Amino acid sequence: MPDAPSRAARLGALLLLLRPTYIATEVVTAAATTGGYSFVSDSVSRLGEVGCTAAYCSPRHAVMNGSFMVYGVLLAGGALLLAGRLGPWVTGLLVVSGVSSVATGLAPLDQDATLHTLAAAPLFVAQPAALLLLGARLRGTEPRLATGLQAAGVVTAAAAVGFVVAGEGRAAGALERLALWPVLFGLVAVGWSWRPRRGSVTTSAAGG
Repeated sequence: MPDAPSRAARLGALLLLLRPTYIATEVVTAAATTGGYSFVSDSVSRLGEVGCTAAYCSPRHAVMNGSFMVYGVLLAGGALLLAGRLGPWVTGLLVVSGVSSVATGLAPLDQDATLHTLAAAPLFVAQPAALLLLGARLRGTEPRLATGLQAAGVVTAAAAVGFVVAGEGRAAGALERLALWPVLFGLVAVGWSWRPRRGSVTTSAAGG
């Protein structure tokens, strides 16, 4: 039987590997909108708007807001389960990101724009910082993974700045997704690299 650390690592890696399915929730929610929705020009938060007008409505807003919360929990939970390998700073940043995602789902944009912005803002700072720090941490042991994480960190940080500067510009949706989606796949690479192998579990059990 695998020991407790191995079980925790397996579960933590699995939680990170599941997170890219979040993109499907955006697609499903966007498909039901009325009045026109663009992945390039419209923010993700518009998918979570509760109210409807003649010009725009997102009937599946509960799917999007629930997704923010569920995938935020997956992020925070995965980070805590892998804390020994991530280190305290990266773990803390990812937990903050997960909590920020949960808070975003609880504060739809059209209900209180200021509260929504305050809830979402940490996500756009903490995630790029976590990727950059994790890349630096892994530079000596996993250089290829480290390079990919730091490249993703640079891209997401630049896109986050661009998203803030652009405001509701024509590329707002594309910039926001460029600030968020690479994190999903960067952490998938971490989860895949760190997943416990059968041989390592056997060795651990034999050593115990």
